[in-house]
Amino acid sequence: MAEPNFGTFNRAGTVADQASFDVGLRAHMVRVYNYMASGLALSGIVAFALFNFGELAALFFQVQGTRVVGLNVLGWVAIFAPLGLLLLVSFRAQAMSVGAVQAVYWAVTALMGVSLSLLLFRYTGASVARTFFVTAAAFGALSLYGYTTKRDLTAMGKFLFMGLIGLILAGLVNMIWPSGTMSFIISAAGVLIFSGLIAYDTQKIKEQYADAWGTDTAEKVAIFGALSLYLDFVNLFQFLMSFLGQERE
Repeated sequence: MAEPNFGTFNRAGTVADQASFDVGLRAHMVRVYNYMASGLALSGIVAFALFNFGELAALFFQVQGTRVVGLNVLGWVAIFAPLGLLLLVSFRAQAMSVGAVQAVYWAVTALMGVSLSLLLFRYTGASVARTFFVTAAAFGALSLYGYTTKRDLTAMGKFLFMGLIGLILAGLVNMIWPSGTMSFIISAAGVLIFSGLIAYDTQKIKEQYADAWGTDTAEKVAIFGALSLYLDFVNLFQFLMSFLGQERE
């Protein structure tokens, strides 16, 4: 299988200085991971605040004791708003400034904290922490593979995208006709799909950097890359919680 082209030529068509390119790529990946880690931290802060402050949680949820029994209007808005923002970015990416893209990124990660707080209400803190560290370890290994492998993961990415569409459709069906067996299959498939997407998206970020190298779009590319990895991490974490989470009594 052919190796992916990570950009050995600059826009003028001359041979690029490989050492300079490698240094820039490493700095770019550090920026991507920093954005991602900051986004996860913001989501965690929001989730922790909602779980620990009843007055704040009451704005989004109907809470009885330590359990959420329903969502308020603001809660539904917070759950679905990230999807709307992601659609906005997908259609307006080229026209948006770096500042606008950053604002969308921080808004998405903050709103995702509302959804993630539901895990704190459902599962014990110890099991949430344990699953988070398992997810972090898996993410690190898979992202490292995506960064270092010489194998072109494009074909795998297409397969994973089809699997993701199937996962969404299966989730909608399971919402209408709930099934414990179907929930287990969806969770298992979700773990496999998002594990693969972590490696694929990491390699894709390298390719995107090669295209953006030496242009003023590099910062936006870093933010979009961080958003992809952030969503991969969060979804993997949520699906792993189905297996590793210990529900509160």
